[in-house]
Amino acid sequence: MLLGLAVSTLLQAQVIDFESNGLHYKTLTKGGVTVMFAYLPPHVRDYSIIQVSISNGSPVSWTVKPEDFTYRRQEGGDLPATPAISVVNSLLAKASRHDVIKLVTTYENQLYGNIKMQTSNGYERRREDALAVGMPLRFKAGAAAAAIALVSTKINSGESTDGAVFFSNNGRSIGPGTMVVHTGGEVFEFPTEGEPIIAK
Repeated sequence: MLLGLAVSTLLQAQVIDFESNGLHYKTLTKGGVTVMFAYLPPHVRDYSIIQVSISNGSPVSWTVKPEDFTYRRQEGGDLPATPAISVVNSLLAKASRHDVIKLVTTYENQLYGNIKMQTSNGYERRREDALAVGMPLRFKAGAAAAAIALVSTKINSGESTDGAVFFSNNGRSIGPGTMVVHTGGEVFEFPTEGEPIIAK
């Protein structure tokens, strides 16, 4: 009986890989909470970027934030995600218009092209809120880019959110390791080969 319970628990906590709209996603469910992520191809400034979606199927509300994500490198050392406010300030101060357009276009193409990523409290809501505020036209692209970053968000039972999580890696690609996510009262671990190599 104990063996059956152990096998059942292992099966429930299995990482599932799938392809969608040209990206390779990994997803894992624990305690009713589902975490899904994929590497986004373009680097913006010094950042490697992942697109994440978190769904709360548990009966308890949880708060999710970028600081829940850490990349444990295979060669040793942890790479923590950069807090959203730091990313937003950096992009608004240093990113070119081309960087912003590239980031927004890539994120939206993947979000709207992935039928498995339907969120109730994510990027689309943040983008509408940001662009609804009266502001000079030149700030609207920055506001849209800021809306992409995953921010600290409370997700109630039955809700979900999405966003981009940024890792400052001096412009280098993230190599093999494990994506570790502390959320929903659980630790999610995703072994990964790292960012895919994009042919130039």
